[in-house]
Amino acid sequence: DNDTVGTYRQPAAYRVQREMQTEEHFQAYFERKLSSTLGGALQIPRENRQLQCSFSWGRFRKITLKMFPVLNWLFSYRFREWFLRDLHAGLSVGMFQIPQGLLGVWLTRLPLPNINGFLSAFCCSMTYVIFGTSHHISVGSFSILNVVVTNILKSLNFNQTLSSNGSLDNFSDPAFMKDYMEALTLTASITLLTGIIQLLLGCFCLGFVTTYVPKTLIDAYLTAAALHVIVSQFTFIFDVMLDFYKGPLDIFYNLFHFFLALPKANATSILLFLLSMVAQRLNTSIMITYKHSPIAFPMELLLIITVTIISNRIHLHAESSSAVVSMIPQRFLPPTPLDLSNLSKIILHAFSLAIVSYFLLVFVGERYASLHNYNIASNQELIAVGLCNICSSFFKSFVVSCAISGTAIQEKTGGRTQLAAAIGASMMLVIALKLGHFFQMIPNGILAAIVVFNVLPFLEKFLDIPILWRRDKYHFVIWLVTFAAVLCLGLDVGLAVAMGFTFFIITIRSHRMKMVVLGQIPNMNIYRSLSVYRAAREIEGIKIFQCCSSISFANMNHFKTYLLHKMDVKAVPLDESEMRALISLNLSDTAVERKDLKCSCVCDPPLPPPRIPYTEKLVKRCHADSDSSSSSVNLVHWSKYGDKLSSRTLLVGAADAQRASPGFNTGCRTEKNEDEGRGACLSPGSAIDNSSVQLDRLEQPMYLPRPVHTIILDFSMVQFVDLIGSELLRQIIHMFHNIGVTVLIAGCHSSVIADFEKNDFFDSCVTKETFFLTLHDAVLAALDKHQKPDELEPTAEEFAEEPLAEQQKVEYLA
Repeated sequence: DNDTVGTYRQPAAYRVQREMQTEEHFQAYFERKLSSTLGGALQIPRENRQLQCSFSWGRFRKITLKMFPVLNWLFSYRFREWFLRDLHAGLSVGMFQIPQGLLGVWLTRLPLPNINGFLSAFCCSMTYVIFGTSHHISVGSFSILNVVVTNILKSLNFNQTLSSNGSLDNFSDPAFMKDYMEALTLTASITLLTGIIQLLLGCFCLGFVTTYVPKTLIDAYLTAAALHVIVSQFTFIFDVMLDFYKGPLDIFYNLFHFFLALPKANATSILLFLLSMVAQRLNTSIMITYKHSPIAFPMELLLIITVTIISNRIHLHAESSSAVVSMIPQRFLPPTPLDLSNLSKIILHAFSLAIVSYFLLVFVGERYASLHNYNIASNQELIAVGLCNICSSFFKSFVVSCAISGTAIQEKTGGRTQLAAAIGASMMLVIALKLGHFFQMIPNGILAAIVVFNVLPFLEKFLDIPILWRRDKYHFVIWLVTFAAVLCLGLDVGLAVAMGFTFFIITIRSHRMKMVVLGQIPNMNIYRSLSVYRAAREIEGIKIFQCCSSISFANMNHFKTYLLHKMDVKAVPLDESEMRALISLNLSDTAVERKDLKCSCVCDPPLPPPRIPYTEKLVKRCHADSDSSSSSVNLVHWSKYGDKLSSRTLLVGAADAQRASPGFNTGCRTEKNEDEGRGACLSPGSAIDNSSVQLDRLEQPMYLPRPVHTIILDFSMVQFVDLIGSELLRQIIHMFHNIGVTVLIAGCHSSVIADFEKNDFFDSCVTKETFFLTLHDAVLAALDKHQKPDELEPTAEEFAEEPLAEQQKVEYLA
């Protein structure tokens, strides 16, 4: 009935009949396109190996767009939809950059002429517009990086120049001016060296490192960086000038000194800061709609213009940048040659600044790129910020990076492309050069409020910590370690600690092995975890293990321990007699080889190195809770379908089993042209001692669960197996073979097969005949091998005594 809602429909069923497929049969029947599985190198004929040069417009266009990302959005710019948004964002950012640039001299203690600072900001912004890939990044000076440069200068004996007690008389002193110019030249050298390092790293395509940085680390790093920025603004909020401590726990030292200086704080500056914060908080409830899209009200622009007019009319009794700007020489300082005398002292600092400047730019760019559904090219960002720092050094300016507050303003005011940054930089340069003296009177507390308010959204990630704890404990630990390291050790050392810890956690997690015991869903070729699905049933005589990670030296021992534990066996060292038997067997094989001496050419491929014999064997575990320690069953030879206990059942004492070599009587002989120590099997004479075997033919009939005769390893989720992992895996297969348990491998990817071939994994005992295409193929092969035709149909008497679970037959439904 078509009107019936939610009618149950039977799932589609299909039936396929084919032969069981092993890797050996499949590769022989279906020819591979590449003769070599060790990477599949393309064979180029000799006649086509000539160097050919050709020009392609498509490739030229692709390279051009990659080198100049500005062309990507410039040719597809939607003027009617985006221009007003970019204009709005550009006016807000440009107006904010003017007093922000004047305010930077307070933290650096190294006054830079205004014309140099504004020209540097303009050139850096335009450089990033051309070469940057982010649509919302606003490039500028970062207060924390400026403090780092200032501390570098202090370590090089520029304390007098960086003193906050400078006056107009100092700049008239020739000795002071000489030190002042040397300090600016050294600053330019640090900035240029930072840019060169970033440019070289970009040319070598090392920006890919950020690909392995999780979003959790980015969020924690930006949260800690936001706290550093907020603490750096306390100088302007309280109007208290203190020397910033640089080192471990610097943020806590600075907070302590600020609290001690609170009695000296300027009440007017604090009041202006609070009023500005309230105005910006109210601004969040005001929204402008443009073409059905919300745009934030330009409160920052309104505050700056209003306070500029008021402060030039009324004296607000709050500190402003005019006190410092009035001491700065108002002439342009041209570029000077690099100061290479201190190169060995500043190169490590420059490298640290280059890394922090780049990662800060990429982290903020990734945050806003994910919000607006576009991607940034990390390597191109490295080149762009390197060029920006090189341009900044020509104007004796500081290291530039992402201006977090300027970027937040550009994004929330509706900026869609880097045209907003270009408009803002152009407006900033024109207004600053013509009307810059008006902005010198803005109280520092107003600007600090704008910076703090636009940085506060980065602290919202604290609310996600409980959710992160419930979802993923690993990422929760990464978040905490990154946040604590960056907060306590700084942006540079904290970043190194966070990256190292994150890579360690990722390595541990990727190599941590997860094993699952599988069972068959009745009457289906589907296998699922026994602990998850109640319908899953274990096939008698077969153990199926699924490996859910790659196999390497880091997790192979855990794989071995888990396998032995589930099979209720343990590995014990071979005794002296067994080791002698192995060595004598190897020597006999070598003697046989020497009888067939033949000449070989030096051009022949070298023989594989001899394999070291394994030194362990498998025995049944001795359980401590056993009723009789002297009669523990250590080895059981079985028959099919749970035969009655008969003369074929051997009970071996625990003491004798420890001395014997159980299962070494299974004839597994290696080829004589290989030194197969692991595959070598002991002679029958070293098997179980007949004197320790107890035969009980008159015992009442009893039934034992059918022992495991086959282990199937599901490798469908294994991505690679390294050399050490393949060696240990082969040892495990040989040890189980020597106690009569066959190991089959199913669902192995072709790349893993290639790893096995490359690692010389296969031998006379471990062949591709034990590798099956699917898990069901391996199960059918195991059942076919261990169930004879006369055993498939039990007698009526046995049928009546068998449990119901043992009567189920495996049907092949594919």
